[in-house]
Amino acid sequence: MFGELLKRLTQPGEDALPDEDARLALTALLVRIARSDNDYSAGEKDRIDQIIAQRYGLGPGATSALRSEAEALEAEAPDTVRFTRSIKDAVPYEERRAVVQALWQVVLADGSRAQEEDALVRMVTNFLGISDRDSALARQAVDGSA
Repeated sequence: MFGELLKRLTQPGEDALPDEDARLALTALLVRIARSDNDYSAGEKDRIDQIIAQRYGLGPGATSALRSEAEALEAEAPDTVRFTRSIKDAVPYEERRAVVQALWQVVLADGSRAQEEDALVRMVTNFLGISDRDSALARQAVDGSA
């Protein structure tokens, strides 16, 4: 089902993803972070829904459908390294910075920071090409608003 998108994400030379594909890929990354501690909670799903509804201006039905598609894509996606690097190549820096902030929102949605989630966010941030300073600022912005 997602073979063509996965191919576009992992093949070199792709300049930019179509908007719909970028939405799906970025939402799948949020799902991957939420699932990384083997506790994909309702709070994390709700937070992902809030993030994508706000980011993309979607209603509840479209938000739920996008998250469901992203859950399936995440399950089929290659290792995090290739998946994340392909997003880096397709998404401008400012949007990637906003993605890091969204990742922290998902990590903190259940009220705890699991080691697996922390480690994956650090790795993903690096592969997205986000500076340590920008990542720390993103986490502080989320942590301060929680």
